[in-house]
Amino acid sequence: MKDLKFKTNINCGGCVSKVTPVLNAAEGVCEWNVDTANKDKVLTVKTESLSASEIIATVERAGFKAQPI
Repeated sequence: MKDLKFKTNINCGGCVSKVTPVLNAAEGVCEWNVDTANKDKVLTVKTESLSASEIIATVERAGFKAQPI
C-alpha cells in the first residue's frame, strides 16, 4: 500500500462532495482524504495499484486539478 499526495484545488465541502463519487468509484483507490485546512488542499490517496498520473486523471474527470507533491 502506498500513500500518494497531491496539491489540489478541492477547497471546500461542496468540492469534496463533487469529487467523492468519482474517487469512491475509482478502482484501486483504497482510501482517500482531502485536507481543506491546508493551504495546498492536500489530497492523500492510499492505493496498491494506481499511479500518480491515473489519480490525477480521475480527479480531473471530477472537474478539479491535482499535482504530485
